Amino acid sequence: MSKAQDPFYIVKEEIQDSIDKLQSSFHQWERVPGGTGEQVHLTKELLANCESIAWKVDELDKAISVAARDPSWYGINEVELENRRRWTSNARLQVADVKRTVGAGKENDNSASAIRRELMRLPNSQQPDISDHYSAKSNDDFVASESDRQMLLLKQQDEELDELSTSVKRIGGVGLNIHEELLAQEKILDELGTEMDSTKNRLDFVQKKMAMVMKKAGAKGQIMIIIFLLVLFIILFILVFFT
Repeated sequence: MSKAQDPFYIVKEEIQDSIDKLQSSFHQWERVPGGTGEQVHLTKELLANCESIAWKVDELDKAISVAARDPSWYGINEVELENRRRWTSNARLQVADVKRTVGAGKENDNSASAIRRELMRLPNSQQPDISDHYSAKSNDDFVASESDRQMLLLKQQDEELDELSTSVKRIGGVGLNIHEELLAQEKILDELGTEMDSTKNRLDFVQKKMAMVMKKAGAKGQIMIIIFLLVLFIILFILVFFT
């Protein structure tokens, strides 16, 4: 089976595309200032993508384990199995590194946000009442902005779930195609075995008939039969190659 038809390489290419997009988003996350709404949005997006890719890699690992039980049946060898295991292990490490870095950054941002909230609770009698007005307005703007961000995040999560559902259906379709192909090959092998048994029986029958004819014909008859078959072969050879 060629790589273009191998389900492993089809799913591998899909996962690699997801990892490339994850790395691109991660580099963007690194350039965004900490504590901003954009960083919060990118953090949640990265963590969700990490979970999705990790799940796909786990499913691919399960398929490799199934193939490892009988590699010859799937047309692969131990070297190919080891290469596939090495690739999934490397993919899992890349995702884990991104998830660990983003998770650590998220915890630090949460700590800084908690400190800022504590400082905002401290009384400040020296500020005039107008500062309270601006503070309340700022809080309203922040709540509205956070609400919009949450709506955007929910929409993005819905899109990611749709994409994940599509990927699951695609993997299921690939598995179904493999199952159907195996059943078709098994049927062909059964038919070939039956045909070989039938041909063997016919050859045995012809050999027995020829032995009986040769035995009854005697030495002179055998010579005549050989001469007749030789002449027949020469005639057929001429008809096939010179006409």
